[in-house]
Amino acid sequence: MSAASTGTRVPIQRKNAFFGLHFDLHPGKQDTCLGADTSEENLAALLRRVRPDYVQYDCKGHAGYTGYPTKVGWPSPGIAGDALAVWRKATREHGVGLFIHYSGVWDSVAVEHHPEWARLDAEGKPDPHHTSTFGPYVDELLIPQLREVATAYDLDGVWADGECWAAQLDYSPAALAQWRAETGLAEAPKSREDPHWLEWKMFHRRQFEKYLCHWVDALHETHPHLQITSNWMYTTLAPKEVVANLDYLSGDYSPTLSVDRARVEARYLASTGRPWDLMAWGFNWGQELGHSLKPAIHLQQEAAVVLMQGGGFQIYYQPTRAGYVPEEIIETTGQVADFCRARKEVSFQRTTVPQVALLLSTETQMDRSDVVFHWAGCMDELEGALHALLECHYSVDILAEHQLQPRLAEYPVVVIPDAYKLPEAFREALLRYVADGGSLFLAGEQCARLFAPVLGARLEGEPEQAVAELATPAGVVNVNGRWQKVVPETATVLAYRHPTRDTRKGAEVAATLAPYGRGQIAAVYGPVALAHFRTHHPALRAFVGAVMQRLFPEPAVQAEAPSCVDLSLRRTSQGALSLHLLNLAEAQRADRFLANDFIPAVGPITVRLRVPERPRQVTWVPTDGELEWSWANGTLTATIPSLHLHGVLVVA
Repeated sequence: MSAASTGTRVPIQRKNAFFGLHFDLHPGKQDTCLGADTSEENLAALLRRVRPDYVQYDCKGHAGYTGYPTKVGWPSPGIAGDALAVWRKATREHGVGLFIHYSGVWDSVAVEHHPEWARLDAEGKPDPHHTSTFGPYVDELLIPQLREVATAYDLDGVWADGECWAAQLDYSPAALAQWRAETGLAEAPKSREDPHWLEWKMFHRRQFEKYLCHWVDALHETHPHLQITSNWMYTTLAPKEVVANLDYLSGDYSPTLSVDRARVEARYLASTGRPWDLMAWGFNWGQELGHSLKPAIHLQQEAAVVLMQGGGFQIYYQPTRAGYVPEEIIETTGQVADFCRARKEVSFQRTTVPQVALLLSTETQMDRSDVVFHWAGCMDELEGALHALLECHYSVDILAEHQLQPRLAEYPVVVIPDAYKLPEAFREALLRYVADGGSLFLAGEQCARLFAPVLGARLEGEPEQAVAELATPAGVVNVNGRWQKVVPETATVLAYRHPTRDTRKGAEVAATLAPYGRGQIAAVYGPVALAHFRTHHPALRAFVGAVMQRLFPEPAVQAEAPSCVDLSLRRTSQGALSLHLLNLAEAQRADRFLANDFIPAVGPITVRLRVPERPRQVTWVPTDGELEWSWANGTLTATIPSLHLHGVLVVA
């Protein structure tokens, strides 16, 4: 029975959903009391206080057991009450969408009962947890079970977990037969030393998408209203064109490195053009400890990272094994929901004002990562470059080649964080972009080598491991690593490196700037992005800022603020310029500091925005307060007296 037929409020479509809750338990063989304490009163208290647009509740976790009495697969032996039925009744009465958490590729009990469904490793050993996307698991269990639960509980959607990031390279008979049929090769590669290694990985990536498209289309065929996503697909883990008919994109980021992971993920997802949200973990745990809850202010800071990029936000909690949601979770989540809704009007689904484009190279990641879809160590340089740019108060978008190439002309600056492999068509498009007046920042020796003919410098020999003391506007900083020796010809030298801190001796060129057509290219010939990721040394930030100043002397926004303040320049639905400011002081980055209940305010902060005409009004959201501001010669100058967590300067 649908919500419309009962007279209750119809849940908002997921593509327009702003704030949600996620509860999963990953039911197991050891459970004894699932659903025993799930009550309508408890859930009603939660839904009244938080007023979420949707709830995602447990169905099947990685262990493969369900928390509802399935007739298709393996229910947990510990089901004491049908929690999903209680959630369906409560969410319907409050007009809230009900989605399920369902583990796909990762299904341990299915593999236990059907070893032939498992993927095999390179030695032919069955994987005890991960199914083969080439095998019958998808048709014999996943699709029938999802149809069963969607029908039985009149679900609104599915948030499928354990999918692209759980898929593994597969040496099962079915996989090898398909490999031989597609390539004509008798043997499958087993290591990077094999000349067909990349082809082998791409074969699996295509197969995962075939598997995904198959089950998503099958569900949509029988349940067209069902709104479906596959956790982390088409995000930075799989930065490619969207092929599967997913209704929205989503991912749950790190419980500990939460802010920094969200800073990357939100900026990439905002560039996909698809409805999206990110999930924070409402809890965390320390060494040899169980999990503890994060305070509201901690989660509000995490939420603001997502809000300032226009996304939806959800929080993951675990109820008790018996299904009770404690009052502390209800009140904490309510406070976070209030914080988010106070900013929804000027944040949700709002568009970027292009300033700095930071490339996440799909081409390099697909080659560098030796798994199906995962970063696998590929993100350090990108995060280092992003953090340095944000600390210098640039508004940054993250885009892959397929997203950036058609939009190059929109961005005054493109930054490449040492990608070593680019599609030739994209490289040529970048050169045309620079020739037409764009600016390109090559932040490392590998990407610099891709543009060697136009750098105005001669590259001598191969890169070599070197001790490097980099001279910057803020002093000398160590950047040991692989450096390329260069001899400037027509390029201007921007910086030198030295073998010791005695900068009188042994100078080698570290960075150059060269004109190309009507634009310019800056190149750094060593691992500055990686060094910043590993140290966040202020001198590295100053170095990046000095290079950017040469490339982009007049950004649309400038700020006098501490380095812990991120900004994002966007437009509201009415087209008003909006500047998001986020205070990341005391952001959690280590599990020895598990939860944060105090974030000191910063300020005053002075910002200058290029605004062609004198504004009618300048306000600060969420307080809607008037600010001290002035306008002259196309520049708006405003002062924010104090920034606690997050606020938006709206220029109308």
